[in-house]
Amino acid sequence: MAPGAFRAPATPAIHAGGTVGGNDSQAQQHADPGGSSAPMSAGAAEKYGVLAAVIAARGGCAVLDGGLATELELRGADLNDPLWSAKCLMEDEASSLVRKVHLDYYRAGADISISASYQATIQGFKARGLSEGQAEALLARSVQLVAEARDRFWAQHCAEAESRGERVERAEGGVERVAGRVKPLVAASVGSYGAFLADGSEYSGDYGPEMTVERLMDFHRRRLQVLAAAGPDVIAMETIPCRIEAQALVQLLEEHAQQGGPPVPAWVCFNSKDGRTAPSGDPFAACIATAAASQHVVAVGVNCTPPRFILPLLQAAKQVTSKPLVVYPNSGEAWDGINKEWVPCSGLSDDGFVSYAPKWVSAGAAVLGGCCRTTPHTIFSIAACIHCRGEKGVGGKRVGPIVVRTDTEVDAAVAI
Repeated sequence: MAPGAFRAPATPAIHAGGTVGGNDSQAQQHADPGGSSAPMSAGAAEKYGVLAAVIAARGGCAVLDGGLATELELRGADLNDPLWSAKCLMEDEASSLVRKVHLDYYRAGADISISASYQATIQGFKARGLSEGQAEALLARSVQLVAEARDRFWAQHCAEAESRGERVERAEGGVERVAGRVKPLVAASVGSYGAFLADGSEYSGDYGPEMTVERLMDFHRRRLQVLAAAGPDVIAMETIPCRIEAQALVQLLEEHAQQGGPPVPAWVCFNSKDGRTAPSGDPFAACIATAAASQHVVAVGVNCTPPRFILPLLQAAKQVTSKPLVVYPNSGEAWDGINKEWVPCSGLSDDGFVSYAPKWVSAGAAVLGGCCRTTPHTIFSIAACIHCRGEKGVGGKRVGPIVVRTDTEVDAAVAI
């Protein structure tokens, strides 16, 4: 998604175990459980239940944040770099901006914010001259920045609530809740191998004929270990373009558990260019089934995909899993991986984007946010839509069941 010097071979991808084809029932038959685990400890079970507890405490749908890198660019960050948003982790001032964006998303209504590690890899940092230890420290730092923003937001929110005589209570699952909000979660991003290549291949799934599950496991292994040790609430494996990479990721999760690593509940989200398949051509339902078969995957879904394709993808996912569905589309614009720019097309305004939200929730979305080119304004409106239906917000206007806030009100909500 960002510029870079790394290139994948321009040859068709070969998928481990052969190409998955057929209908949804066939997709279930091709699901790859990635081995079997011993029963979880009570502590691990609690960790794996946090996302579901937040979803339940929010009435069945939690709010995710919006685009990080594109929001950083809007605020002046130069991300024309193979590391993309991860470049900011290398600079103190830019790291502060990352933290501020996370904070603004929490203030806008997000229950979950995702770290700036999408394009952060040990291999990528080492290519910039950093040591392995320095690279690992930056990966951990990406999670720490989200946690710092979350803790600052929650402390302020609780203090304001307590000044009005409201007390923090525990919802089912141990989730803290007060004044219409739950204590937000911290998600650590794991982008696809194509994101590391920085050539747009996360939108093609074309990793070349020599790619195997084992090679992808080797690529992701240490990053996953470092991010898990940093203590996020969930790992967000996102913009996955092919089934073979999902196989690699779920096998790594199983390996991590068998080796006694800290609990790593994860979600796996795929992208799509046509509303039927992943970019590689694998049927979307088959990709979802592969990921959902793992007990370490607590949710599955779709991200960085135009809004017009989301409904059929949700319908396909529901055919093969009952796990929570995560949805965070992009604005509908297209990324040109060759010229490294967004292509002007039928991108949606915030109002247009949010108008889809009730349909996505009705279709099964349990976590809903935005990806590239969405902003805190978008997330504010999504939160108002799914949690304040039928109400007229202060400074806003009601459009059917959707509360559309004014820019002034959003700015006030996210101001320090």
